[in-house]
Formats: sequence, C-alpha cells, structure tokens
Amino acid sequence: MDFPVAKAYYHLPGLFEFYEFYKVFLPLFREHRAYFYDWCEIGSIYGAPADCIWGGGRVGFGDEGALEVADLMKEYGISARLTFSNSLIRNEHLADKRCNDLCRLFEKTGGIQNGVIIHSDLLLDYIKKEYPGFYFVSSTTKVLTDIGDLEKELNRPEFDYVVPDFRLNKDMDRLKELSPDLKKKVEFLCNECCYYGCTDRKKCYENVSRKSLGEDCEDYICRSPKANEGYKFSLAMENPGFIGVDDIQDTYIPAGFSNYKIEGRSLGSAILLEFLLHYMTKPKYQLKVREEIYLDSTLDLF
Repeated sequence: MDFPVAKAYYHLPGLFEFYEFYKVFLPLFREHRAYFYDWCEIGSIYGAPADCIWGGGRVGFGDEGALEVADLMKEYGISARLTFSNSLIRNEHLADKRCNDLCRLFEKTGGIQNGVIIHSDLLLDYIKKEYPGFYFVSSTTKVLTDIGDLEKELNRPEFDYVVPDFRLNKDMDRLKELSPDLKKKVEFLCNECCYYGCTDRKKCYENVSRKSLGEDCEDYICRSPKANEGYKFSLAMENPGFIGVDDIQDTYIPAGFSNYKIEGRSLGSAILLEFLLHYMTKPKYQLKVREEIYLDSTLDLF
C-alpha cells in the first residue's frame, strides 16, 4: 500500500483497544482539518482484540466488536492493521477460528486495503495463501538492530513496510544510504520508552507471545533502571531513539522517509491524546482539540 512521500503517515495504536476514542477523534480530524498539520495523515490504525492467539508485542485488551471496528475504519477511509506479531506460532494455531474470522472480515475492505503486522513466517505464508487481499508489515518484535539485517528485511518483497528496532532510529548516515524504494518501506517506531541498552527485548516479546497462546508462564520481569516508573511520554522524549515532531519535519521527511509508528495500545486514551497532540496538532489548536476530547462525556480517559 503506497503513500506519496513528502508527508508523514502515522500508524496509530488501538484499533480495538481505543475504538471509543477514535469514534470521537476521527470526526474531529475530518471536520476541523485546519487544527492539524497539513503535512501529516493517518496511514493506519493497528491493534488486536483480547484473547487473540496470533497477537503479540503487547497483550491485547480491546473488547469492541470487530464489525463495528471495521465499519469505523471504512467510514473514514483508514487502513486497519491486525497486529498478529506472535513469534511462536505453530501449525496447530493456524486453524484458530477467532483469528481466521478476523481475517475474513478485514480482508473485505470496500476500497481501502487493510494490513497485517506479522513476525512468524509460518503465519505469513498461511495468511498470504488464504487471505491474499492484505498487505504485510514486518513487526518490530523481530528486534532488527543491525542495519544489514534491516536492509535484508526491506528487500523481502512480501513486506510493504518494515519496523526496525528503535535503536536504529538515529543511524541516519547509513539510513540515508538506502534506496528511495527501501526508504518508503521503513516505518520508524517513534516514541518507545524502553531502556535503550536493553538486551532482553526478544525475551520480553516472546513472553507476550506465550501469554497470547494461553501458555502458563511466569511474567517477564523488566530489569531496566526505570522499569518501575511505567510508561511516561516525558521519559520517552529523553530516550536516545526518540523521534519527535520536529525531527520528522526537519530531518526524516527531507531524507525521504514517510512512515512513523506511534506505540501505545497498552496505555490509556489520555496518553494517546497527548501523542496525537504532539505529532499531529498545530500548537495553537492543541487546547481546542484537548477540550473537544475531554468534554465528550462518553469517554473514560483515565
């Protein structure tokens, strides 16, 4: 699914998890487009419902009906991405009814192409064969921290996008050497708060995959210095891999990169709003957007 360069396309969290939030935000984005930067668009919204065994990255908690979610994305012409990034899929998992039902529903888009964020090559081959209408995103759960490995993944024709590990974000000297076609496929994870020096990132993701499969396993214990503080946007901004709105405007778009992933589907809708204010909303309209969202009595933001 191609987007023109010279714009930022944001891939936003919470397809199922923040359905009620997007029911309020998307009309605002459409009706008051002047509140938002004209150089950015919503490229997709991604997520997975609760108890989805193909899920990974984060344990899904969205409980909104899939049909309602699909209809909302169709109404606003936004690509929906199913987060099927479980790294431990085995043959016996491929027949899962819930996940196949989701594929059947979201493959039929009515004009807009939907995608799948994926880790397992076994699952990739299965979905490509059974549901050829999707495009595919190589998941950041692969933890691609080497520029050579990233380039190999970018050259795989089955992927329209590849999300490298956030620790490659600032390796601009080598990222700029990528061909224009490969640059179009890079999707930067902008607002990661995890410890920059973490060596257990794959183990953390595998623990989530085991939980999604319903396996009885101990919780992964994060050993980063500030793990007990949880996610804070202010801490993410201090991360050496952080990509902020000024970086996108001044460095990444001019260098030929157009796709940016915002994490946060395991966070609350209040912090999601802060992400959208920072990345998409003109400063003079941020209070207006915040008030429109906060004053909607149907939303539980905290």
